Amino acid sequence: MDDERRTFLNDKCRYIRYLIIDEIGKLGVGHVGGCLSVVEALVVLYSNHLRVNPREPKMSGRDRFVLSKGHAGPALYAVLADKGFFPIEWLDTLNRPGTNLPSHADMNRTPGVDMTTGSLGQGFSCAVGIALGARIRKDGARVYAVIGDGESDEGLIWEAAMFAGHQKLDNLIAFTDYNKMQIDGETAKINDLDPLGDKWRSFGWNVYSVDGHNVEVIDDAINKSKTQTKKPSMIILNTLKGERCFFP
Repeated sequence: MDDERRTFLNDKCRYIRYLIIDEIGKLGVGHVGGCLSVVEALVVLYSNHLRVNPREPKMSGRDRFVLSKGHAGPALYAVLADKGFFPIEWLDTLNRPGTNLPSHADMNRTPGVDMTTGSLGQGFSCAVGIALGARIRKDGARVYAVIGDGESDEGLIWEAAMFAGHQKLDNLIAFTDYNKMQIDGETAKINDLDPLGDKWRSFGWNVYSVDGHNVEVIDDAINKSKTQTKKPSMIILNTLKGERCFFP
């Protein structure tokens, strides 16, 4: 990645963080920390990798993105608005009556959202099913999914992980937002996930562990994942909840 592209992506991350804080701040309701920790991953995906068309959100054979930790919906909305899936003014309506931008991602209300999520664990299972369907159709679609570390307490995550590994779904690339915090406190104290990478490897996945706030290493991990065959890939994003909540 050259300096110009790196600067572009970092500037985009700063702008997306501004949009997130602004849209949540309008009503004062939303998961700020968990939104800010996934910004770099979303920006890199939508800027460099996802094969989508804002003018045709339901395009056949498009890549799919599933935000399984659906409470980070405002982060996804900010990115989708910036990409032109819907007017940026919609962000002011977050969580308000009649909005197209509910607290958790909703595929029936928001252009560009590929799966309704929020009930933890279920979005990831849907992503696995979508990836299997794409392989059956042979439409070339790649599926990306983001799960949370608190969400990883759900048995449903590991059932889906086992199935994806067994099916050798190499068109599936997932991310764990490993910000070490969940609603009840520190993840390590509530239900320790470590060694997280070893767990995913044991389920038959390629695993990469990266700085989740470094656009270059995230991009590199995605590129490496695309070259892998016969296995799905998990990119563990080591992040900080609420990262850069205050920025210049």
